[in-house]
Amino acid sequence: MTAATTPRVDIRRAEDRLSTRIAWLDSKHSFSFGQHYDPDNTHHGMLLVHNDDIVSPGQGFDTHPHRDMEIVTWVLRGSLVHQDSMGHAGVIYPGLAQRMSAGTGILHSEKNDSWRLAGSQSPEHSEPVRFIQMWVLPDEAGVRPGYEQLEVEDELMRGGLVPVASGMRKHRGGAAISINNAGAALSVARLRSGESVTLPEAPYLHLFVAEGEADLEGAGRLAEGDAVRFTATGGQRLTATGGPAEVLVWEMHERLGG
Repeated sequence: MTAATTPRVDIRRAEDRLSTRIAWLDSKHSFSFGQHYDPDNTHHGMLLVHNDDIVSPGQGFDTHPHRDMEIVTWVLRGSLVHQDSMGHAGVIYPGLAQRMSAGTGILHSEKNDSWRLAGSQSPEHSEPVRFIQMWVLPDEAGVRPGYEQLEVEDELMRGGLVPVASGMRKHRGGAAISINNAGAALSVARLRSGESVTLPEAPYLHLFVAEGEADLEGAGRLAEGDAVRFTATGGQRLTATGGPAEVLVWEMHERLGG
């Protein structure tokens, strides 16, 4: 792992993302994923996967394995059912942060079918679920698999960038769920039109406009689905334009490889 040296602001437009489309899934990939491989687009900092998924009702990802990865899921609309081999089962919805540590190995499924859960009184719905799933490498391989989720809706309503998943010392005891990476943190902001936040300063940042539009100081307009990869820079102001916006920001202090 090495530190960033040359300042860079790299804007990646929504329409340039790799995509996977099948009958029940519309998935946009910010980095190489699955059958899509680009040797020049495999990660940024410690972030290896950043998928923007829309899943049809009653459908989803059947049980599949993961190992040695910190997987953070953030739902933008609808609901997503998580079930895993450690006995965790629950519904993820907007404002609920979720982390799964794959560690030595875990099986899980993710589906848009909350009405099928045992004891559910909810009627079958017809709403797709849209969620962002992000993978970062852990500091140590072979840890015990784990799961954590936390409601952060109240913190988001207070404004500003809210840490929602972090392994960094400065966020201990705060609202964020924990991840097994001491140099990485995900923050989310829900901005009213005209409202601004200041991005953190770090060797590596990844900014994603999940909903709405925003203006980035020194770079201009960003549309929904646009992302920016910052290297050895930060501190820019980001302002929602034309309506409310929701943005996701990864702050990272190391990167994979040389």
